[in-house]
Amino acid sequence: MPSLHRRTFLGLTGAAGAGVAAAIAGFSAAPAWADPSFADNPFTLGVASGDPYPDGVVLWTRLAPDPLAVDGSGGMPPRVVPVLWQVAEDEHFRQVVRAGEEHATPELGHSVHAEVTGLRPDREYYYRFRVGTQLSPVGRTRTAPAYDADRRRLAFAFVSCQNLPAGHFTAYRHLAEEDLDLVLHLGDYIYEGPGASAIGRPHLPATEIFSLSDYRIRHAQYKTDPDLQLAHARFPWAVTWDDHEVENNYADGTSEDPKQSQESFRQRRAVAYQAYYEHMPLRRMSIPHGPDMRLYRRLRYANLAEFNILDGRQYRSDQVPAGMDNPSRTMLGSAQEQWLLDGLAASTARWNVLGNQTVIAEADRDPGPGKRLSDDNWNGYAAARQRLFDGVVERGVENMVVVTGDAHCSMVADLKQNFDDQSSRTVGVEFLGTSITSGGNGSDMDTRGTEWLASNPHMRFYNARRGYVRCQLDQELWRTDDRVVPYVTEPGAPASTRASFVVENGRPGVQVDAA
Repeated sequence: MPSLHRRTFLGLTGAAGAGVAAAIAGFSAAPAWADPSFADNPFTLGVASGDPYPDGVVLWTRLAPDPLAVDGSGGMPPRVVPVLWQVAEDEHFRQVVRAGEEHATPELGHSVHAEVTGLRPDREYYYRFRVGTQLSPVGRTRTAPAYDADRRRLAFAFVSCQNLPAGHFTAYRHLAEEDLDLVLHLGDYIYEGPGASAIGRPHLPATEIFSLSDYRIRHAQYKTDPDLQLAHARFPWAVTWDDHEVENNYADGTSEDPKQSQESFRQRRAVAYQAYYEHMPLRRMSIPHGPDMRLYRRLRYANLAEFNILDGRQYRSDQVPAGMDNPSRTMLGSAQEQWLLDGLAASTARWNVLGNQTVIAEADRDPGPGKRLSDDNWNGYAAARQRLFDGVVERGVENMVVVTGDAHCSMVADLKQNFDDQSSRTVGVEFLGTSITSGGNGSDMDTRGTEWLASNPHMRFYNARRGYVRCQLDQELWRTDDRVVPYVTEPGAPASTRASFVVENGRPGVQVDAA
């Protein structure tokens, strides 16, 4: 990695980069490390950007010369470290337009979240960090268009469920080659279990994780994957979680494990949320406060698309199979539910996108007269789903597209206001995206897919390979491509488009793109 003298680095900033971001006064009790030096690369976890606005993005890195250190410190001393950052219009940093300094503190795992402003809308930029004499890899990002712009086209991809012991992250290598404005990650960025691996990628620590140091090590292990690092460095991301960032199938403050008390689980959730923030390109609005963390938010791409990034874990009612129809049960919590409906009603975008964790379409697995439904996705919260769909109809919301993760398969469905009446209004469409690796190699069809397609006439497609989903949209047409790899248990798999679908502006429902 090249080195750069501090005076040279600051000299490159020019007048446009004058002014160094002030430290957060009193944030850290640790002493300062004024002139840090490292025997090893402190940027082993790469760089990332996220949550683009028209005038800026958040830039992320974490200092970790020993990323898997058993104490979770990343090999860093308990000191506050100044980290310089630059944003340029070219990858060689001849035209630096913004520069500043952040303080990496031990309290936040020496992570860096630089909220850059003053950039031009709808522009590509390059960024890097420096600490001591060490330079980070160069990342590329892009700002959102101006809110009042007439944006003609947009391309994004969405992903979820990357279980490191289950396979190689080859899909990210292919995703990094796409021409995208944004990547959405819809949950299960890490898995919390012990995770032995038949392919030489076992989890660290080797046991289920509970402490802050455990979660830091697990996140750092995932971040050392070169394919994941590459995808982060190529595009801005917008992230949300599902359950495995904390614990499988948890609901609000309730653990799946009855042996965990609510208090002990709240402590576990607090450290898991902190580690999540430390490793994601999130803005300061998402800094956790104990076991609470604001993650739902909205990103707007001019008049073309508005992304509603949801949190379907932190506020939900507990899974109660015997009481799934209870009208008081909630998936999003009352505040987030109202925020979502109000935002959809006020939207002036052509396409209204919900970044959603779990399957929202009715997904019956009983081809007979009965119903066999999951209680962990929206099927277990039917009243909350009905409130959302009815609210969308009452507010006249058009062109609602739900993009979903979690299920380790791809599925496409029309969203009916009443799933028991297939002639009822179609309120939107759902594109369920498969996993990066979770579930192993997968297959084109499995038992669940056969049952779903036989039991749910609103479903149009199913596939259980691994990969990602690419979406390209303009003012009149939304196109979705299901991108798959044939295997993940070995590296180097090719990628192909398994199927494509289109949604027309003002015409509810999805159509197979025969071309």
